[in-house]
Amino acid sequence: QVQLAESGGGLVQAGGSLTLSCAASGRAFSSYTMGWFRQPPEKEREFVAAIAWRGDTKYADSVKGRFAISRDNAKNTLYLQMNSLKPEDTAIYYCAWKNLLYGSIGITPSQYTYWGQGTQVTVSS
Repeated sequence: QVQLAESGGGLVQAGGSLTLSCAASGRAFSSYTMGWFRQPPEKEREFVAAIAWRGDTKYADSVKGRFAISRDNAKNTLYLQMNSLKPEDTAIYYCAWKNLLYGSIGITPSQYTYWGQGTQVTVSS
């Protein structure tokens, strides 16, 4: 069983930065694709970024150039560095584990099996 725990959310002014972390336990973290999703108020969960076991990455157009996903396999931790934050980035952010050994990047929530509890990010204007 995989367990994921996000941290690092908070309140920040527009233009500011935050770094989210996701600590993973339970399996060989380095062999699996990981992703970040977010759910704005009264909207559906949406893809933000993903990083494959090999290190290749993919981003939603809305965050490209502002956010950076990375992983530290020695620490079993996933990161999301968020810069130039905008009010429309306000959401609950979730990390997710795609349960396919050496799997490719996925951008839909249904492709991910395990989820963290989420961390709130609020960007004020």
